[in-house]
Amino acid sequence: MTPQIPYVEGVLSADDVAATAASIARMQEPCGAIPWTVGEHVDIWNHVEAAMALLVGGEVAAAEKALRWVPTLQRADGSWPMKIVAGEVEDARGEVNMSAYLAVGLWHHWLLRRDRRFVEELWPSVRAGLDFVVSLQQEWGGIQWTPQDDFCLLTGCSSIYQSLRAGVALADLMDEPQPEWELAGGRLGHAIRQHPDRFADKSKYSMDWYYPVLGGAVRGTDARDLLATRWDDFVVPELGCRCVDTNPWVTGAETCELVMALDAIGDHERALRLLQDMQHLRAGDGSYWTGWVYELEGYENENPNVYWPVEHTTYTAAAVLLAVDALGERFGGCTPGSGIMRGETLAADFRELALECGCAEVSTPR
Repeated sequence: MTPQIPYVEGVLSADDVAATAASIARMQEPCGAIPWTVGEHVDIWNHVEAAMALLVGGEVAAAEKALRWVPTLQRADGSWPMKIVAGEVEDARGEVNMSAYLAVGLWHHWLLRRDRRFVEELWPSVRAGLDFVVSLQQEWGGIQWTPQDDFCLLTGCSSIYQSLRAGVALADLMDEPQPEWELAGGRLGHAIRQHPDRFADKSKYSMDWYYPVLGGAVRGTDARDLLATRWDDFVVPELGCRCVDTNPWVTGAETCELVMALDAIGDHERALRLLQDMQHLRAGDGSYWTGWVYELEGYENENPNVYWPVEHTTYTAAAVLLAVDALGERFGGCTPGSGIMRGETLAADFRELALECGCAEVSTPR
């Protein structure tokens, strides 16, 4: 089964999407690993995201090779090393966000391919990874970054919330209920919504601003209010979204993740406009520059109006393709996995039960 390649009318055609997927495939290593760019390191989260984009863009064999590579680096405790360079581990710490995200990639593959044997093959790796992740949950609900680093990151935990919902969906498909994941997900969602101040302060990064929405823990009016708080700090008209609030630097991946966050709460027109705005980062072969440094009054910069870093990154291209698929449902064409960032096909939001943070228990997440 080969799903339709998505497109967004007037922004990127199906041929454009296929070209971008091909640009990711060209950077894939022979073993199946997908580095940030040629010669750079691999991390499991961005690798899985790139595999999802390959599938969206019709590169099925490359996508499945990438997903099958993931379990080969998994350790006995269910974790993965943080950085791998040319097959060698550069940073051995087991990072929870990376260890969770295979669940999203495998559920996405199921939505597009409906290949139960493939799910059965990778399900043990997903299960072990999520067991590792929930083992590091703190009493107040946050999940610490690594076994060695006891702080919790809001961006990473927001992504884990989505991964747990994908994991429970896979568990239901496999008829292997995982109630401990549901309990952990309820506590985690509560922490993201009610205790954002207990996460490590990374507020200069735009990801910490929009990821609670993108990951699905914050939705509805609360999500719209949250995105309104720092819109002017991060969004640059006609250019995209800044990576950090301190530098005049817009980045394609952050812009497209914000596109998907907006789409998830029904703010489709602003999402479409942002996707259009960031196309100045597109290269002739369909790949994408990481970001653009622009002129900002009062900011001293010796070399503005340049692409920086001087690289085309797989994670940027991947975010573009997933954003196109999300918006394609309304503005063009899409795959059966287009709603994965909206949470439409995931397990239901988790109930807040057995809280240990001192708050009264409630039965619904929002």
